[in-house]
Amino acid sequence: MTYDRLVCANCAAPVSEGRCPVCRANRERLQQEGFLGGLNPMMLIALLAVLVAAVALLAHQTV
Repeated sequence: MTYDRLVCANCAAPVSEGRCPVCRANRERLQQEGFLGGLNPMMLIALLAVLVAAVALLAHQTV
């Protein structure tokens, strides 16, 4: 999940701006969720497309 569209219940500002301590803590937690946790959906789609292209290229070379 990306945090760029989340709104903080404490200060009613976007979490990505980090205006209050709650925003900053949640932003930090979301950034540390894992290897793919910080990627936005478009980056995940691009990564998947590159992976599919690489597999197709390898399959074509072995034939």
